[in-house]
Amino acid sequence: MFNAASVPSFSSSDSTIDSTLGSALSGYGWTSELAELFAPLAEAGLVPARIVRVDRGQCDAVLADPETGEPCTVRLDTRPVGDADMINCPCTGDWAAVDLGAQPMAAVAALLPRSTAIIRKVAGKRSDGQVLAANVDTVLIASSLAADPDLGRIERFLALAWESGAEPVVVLTKADLVDDAEFIRADVESVAPGVTVLVVSAETGEGMDVLRACTPGTTALIGQSGVGKSTLTNALAGADVMTVQAARSVDQKGRHTTTTRELIALPGGGVLIDTPGLREVGLYGGEGVDLAFADIAELAEECRFHDCGHHTEPGCAVQAALADGALPQRRWESYRKLQRESEWIASRSDARLASARLKKWKAITKSMRGEGSPVRR
Repeated sequence: MFNAASVPSFSSSDSTIDSTLGSALSGYGWTSELAELFAPLAEAGLVPARIVRVDRGQCDAVLADPETGEPCTVRLDTRPVGDADMINCPCTGDWAAVDLGAQPMAAVAALLPRSTAIIRKVAGKRSDGQVLAANVDTVLIASSLAADPDLGRIERFLALAWESGAEPVVVLTKADLVDDAEFIRADVESVAPGVTVLVVSAETGEGMDVLRACTPGTTALIGQSGVGKSTLTNALAGADVMTVQAARSVDQKGRHTTTTRELIALPGGGVLIDTPGLREVGLYGGEGVDLAFADIAELAEECRFHDCGHHTEPGCAVQAALADGALPQRRWESYRKLQRESEWIASRSDARLASARLKKWKAITKSMRGEGSPVRR
């Protein structure tokens, strides 16, 4: 951590600084496209940085030290942009515009538009969304081979990953603990159409080279507690950057070791965002469900009627596939469950937007009345 007050402000018009930014932040995902997008903010004296960890009201971010040309970490106040809703608050992986001269401490002044975002519904009955990681290229969905994989939960994680706009990869960990890893992989591949499914062991190194090749750019690691995410992170980072605890021997359920989302630079290039274990994975969108169940979408295209409800309609390809076993009943029920969830979220989101528009209109009307302006009734 260094003192932000010692770093002078600069403008993107300085070619030397442009070179410094490119070399210092390229390993964290900085590109010429981001530089072009950031140019107006740089002209205002702001500095680009990537958020690596978020705490309540503050965050750690990596920026380029213009004096040394090296990436360095600075503590920032996030409250200037913290009044936004949960989805638009600063998150690990965000690219931020930093005001190093802000008082009493350097602060995040704005966020650049996100290319992708992993968003889940918050726990409970609320329909708000929570961003788990931003600007992610690949989502690693970790599932342990030490226990029978929960196919329904993997499908849920896949829908979450597809919805983010990133590319999902399923990683079956702890391959050193089982003898039938390839059979389990075949089962998982059946519920992950078009998705790479890897079998790995961080202990023996099995499959790790292939995994590294699948994780260029920014990668987010998600999954339940105890599936080996922290061990996998340490293996990819080549150092003990995350604390590791053993899963319970009785049921292989994990202990909640990782408590915050943290972005870590990898030695071979790119960055990894490790996330805490997810107990609840509520969906916050509908497109991800369709992509996660692309096989069912293909079947539906073969139905006789384009608006087939897949119940008792004649010529229904989905019901035919269920009848002959080509489509497992479990997968169909999982699809319908996630579809209902996404439809519920969509209806709540529409209602929330309508409520916000109504409140805004009432505020405008009240303001006009207070100013003595005539209001047409």
